[in-house]
Amino acid sequence: MATATVTAPATTDERAIADLQREHGPALLSFLLGLTYGDQQRAEDLLQETLVRAWLHPEAFDGPYESMRPWLFTVGRRLAIDARRSRMSRPTEIGDGVLATTPDPADVTETAVAVLDVRAAVESLSREHQAVLVRIYFQGLSVNEAAESLGIPPGTVKSRSYYALRALARCLPGYSRPRATTAGGS
Repeated sequence: MATATVTAPATTDERAIADLQREHGPALLSFLLGLTYGDQQRAEDLLQETLVRAWLHPEAFDGPYESMRPWLFTVGRRLAIDARRSRMSRPTEIGDGVLATTPDPADVTETAVAVLDVRAAVESLSREHQAVLVRIYFQGLSVNEAAESLGIPPGTVKSRSYYALRALARCLPGYSRPRATTAGGS
């Protein structure tokens, strides 16, 4: 019965990696900070990954150059480019703050509260303004159709619609626009 032996891949001696980090680490970190626009965390991650690559490739130590610095800088630069391309190819991430303020679409409470607010605001309007809004926004009629239905001119429908929406903006929280100040300071 033949047994297969599995040999572990050759790696660089830990002492050589420690010497490499001590000798070239600060310069490589400074270089990577420039490539990451000053992002300390990313630069440190790239430095660590570069040293892991040196550990996994002991043949790099036997290269034709006097110093490992050019090899380390090339590997670090390529890792930085790959990381940037990876981030650019996926959608941007959002922070927890946006998620905390975004209402849950499955939660019908927000919708119900909004419906009640709009209903109360519409009921606070005059009958003429209510009639125009109901026909234009709730029934989907055009200005001309609403005018014909109400027996008033289209210009009156437009005017009532404009003033009704302004009144709603004052009544509904979060929908009012800040007023522009005039030269008189009002």
